[in-house]
Amino acid sequence: MKNTITFLCALFIFNINFAQSNKKVLFKVDKNYYEAVDKWVVYPSEKEDKTVTLGFIYIDRQAGFTLNYEYDIELTLEGLKKGSSLDNTSLKVRLTKDFGKVAILTPQQVKELGLPEQPDWLKIYKKDAKKVSYLTKIGYHYNHVGASKFALTPLLKAYEKEPHFAGLEFELSYAYNAIGEFEKAITILEKAIHNNPNNYFFFRELGFSYKNLKRVEDAERTYKKGISMSDNDFEKSEMAVNMAQTYFELRNRKKFDEWAKLTRKFAKKGARYAKFIDYFESNWDKK
Repeated sequence: MKNTITFLCALFIFNINFAQSNKKVLFKVDKNYYEAVDKWVVYPSEKEDKTVTLGFIYIDRQAGFTLNYEYDIELTLEGLKKGSSLDNTSLKVRLTKDFGKVAILTPQQVKELGLPEQPDWLKIYKKDAKKVSYLTKIGYHYNHVGASKFALTPLLKAYEKEPHFAGLEFELSYAYNAIGEFEKAITILEKAIHNNPNNYFFFRELGFSYKNLKRVEDAERTYKKGISMSDNDFEKSEMAVNMAQTYFELRNRKKFDEWAKLTRKFAKKGARYAKFIDYFESNWDKK
């Protein structure tokens, strides 16, 4: 069994292209890590300019986006030259938003390096790939890094099987809201609330959908319901500031003051949402 070294933050940050015109070796470094899931990728090595590092990106159900380091590749006049590996040690890098872009290997490059389409060890992480719990968690990880359009595929697969699975409806509605598909989010949330009317997160997302569709009265009614149900002051302040922003944009001072007061009631002093209210007030006459 291999030993595993896990890093909780990215080790390499970059955004450049590597090319070797002699042998037409080109690595186009233009993909975010969440676009390269289950792919072989390369990224610049810390060793030297003509060396790149080979890895495989996958999603660990618990830890999230992960890069498994394989070895370095030297770009020579003869083509790609495989470097040394870590022998029996597996280096895993937990990817964060600061991790730079990567280049996805072409099928020809995968073949040239003698790589399998996917490493054998990936099967361990894919053994529950058809389960609703697995699909929901994968969707969560995409949502968590701001890649909600990629979250839709696993979440919709899960929704077809078990729509009311714990956490699934929230993740799916969150993904739809994040990509601007507010009507689709509402459809999911109405069914979710009918099934479980006591989850204030559903009302938070539904209020956001209504707000962005300019359905102000529906948004206000929904946020008030969510605030009355929630026991989390941060969530309450988020719902309140969303309505305050709406009335700031509509120049309705009476309603703005009402929601500004609620925001300050629930937001900690100096917190981001409290500062938003300060900004709206100081810029009221400038808009």
